[in-house]
Parts: sequence; structure tokens; C-alpha cells
Amino acid sequence: MTDIHSDQRVAVLVDSQNLYHSAQSVYSQNIDYSALLEKAVQDRRLVRAIAYVIRAESPEEERFFEALYDIGFETRIKDIKTFPDGTKKADWDVGMSLDAVTLASHVDVVVLCTGDGDFSRLCSHLRHEGVRVEAMSFESSTSEELLEAVDSFVDLGARKETFLL
Repeated sequence: MTDIHSDQRVAVLVDSQNLYHSAQSVYSQNIDYSALLEKAVQDRRLVRAIAYVIRAESPEEERFFEALYDIGFETRIKDIKTFPDGTKKADWDVGMSLDAVTLASHVDVVVLCTGDGDFSRLCSHLRHEGVRVEAMSFESSTSEELLEAVDSFVDLGARKETFLL
């Protein structure tokens, strides 16, 4: 695939739940979304930055959503669903995938900030369409299928001082 260069148009799609749970379970810390976006763009032309988040009715989440906006992210917000048996579910896999496919004709690079292997098929499709696919997440909690499907990978855990708060 192509190398990184300043004329590339970039879309950054962040699976906030995936990164949050990885950062919390492994490091008990939060993600520095400003540093994440800066590294994802790497002096290229940012076309879209979208953070996919879940509304869980916690008091600090509105401040978090506003902070993402201030950094430069559009936020896609989905309410958590509670089922009759008490289980809860909310994910953005389909939404992120649809946005990536829609953006593919407008960008040269899609940066997926997730470790979720469910996106490996999406990566194959985007690469087939001529889009460079990069991933950023914690290697220790990243699917092997995703690692094999992308053109490049940034391990956030290798630079904890940069990407964690």
C-alpha cells in the first residue's frame, strides 16, 4: 500500500467503548483523544474525525462528549439498551463500518481506532477499494485478525505517556 504523505485525505473513526475498556482494564487510565487524533492524522489532511460513543446516563459523559467536540471530533451517540433479562448492549460496529464505506470514495486513508476483530472484513474491503487502512489501539487487546488486515498499526500501549491520561 501507499506510504504516508502530506497530500493524503484522512478519516479517523474511533470506537470509544473499545478504547475505553482496553485502557481501563489494562492500565486503569483514560485515553488522551487529542494525542490520538494528532497521531492518527500525522500532518495529513483531515477530512472527518468521528468518535462513536455510548450514552450510559453517567454524570460526566456530557462533558466528555463536549471535550471530544472541542478536540475536533464529531460524535455519534447511541443510547445503551437494557433488555428484559437485565443485559445491556450498545455497539457501533455497523455504524462505523457504514461510515467507513461511505467515506472511502472521499479519502485516501481510514484510521480505525479500535482493537475489535469484527472490523477485519471492513479493512479488506477498504483496501480492495484502494484505501489505506491504519489501526490504533492497545496491541495486548487487539484482535490478531485486525492486525493482519491493516496496512499499519500503532500500539497505544507502547507510548502510554502520550496516549493515556
